[in-house]
Amino acid sequence: MAVERHYWLMKSEPDVFSIDDLARSPKKTTAWDGVRNYQARNYMRAMKVGDQVLFYHSNANPPSVVGIAEVVRTAYPDATQFDKRDVHYDPASRPDQPRWDLVDIRFVRKFTVPMALDLLRGRVGLKGMELLRKGSRLSVQPVRVAEWNDILQLERGQAGK
Repeated sequence: MAVERHYWLMKSEPDVFSIDDLARSPKKTTAWDGVRNYQARNYMRAMKVGDQVLFYHSNANPPSVVGIAEVVRTAYPDATQFDKRDVHYDPASRPDQPRWDLVDIRFVRKFTVPMALDLLRGRVGLKGMELLRKGSRLSVQPVRVAEWNDILQLERGQAGK
């Protein structure tokens, strides 16, 4: 029986960690650490190897979907929660009962043209997308298959201009 692939969106500020940083990482892979929201953490716990990820530059001008990554390792404890010197340290987390997990993702490709948030908002097929919901701030969120396909179709069309 085939395993169903799922789709996700992960946000990063480009001045902190960009799609280019991911592409330059050893083996084009990174641990997606520092997530400190329970719902985002639960989404990462649901990720499977091979799931596809839209890489989103938040706090950019303009905020945009800029490429694709894939999950290459399922959720495991985020070591930054135990490091007192790390900005993501959580004094309530214990090594025997970690609160926070991460996944490893690998660079797949960078979009030729970033898919700006305003462009996405204009797409009828994306009206229900989590990213476009008013007040949505999750750094990790699910993407429906139809939304994934719509964004890739849009990206192909924008790249051909």
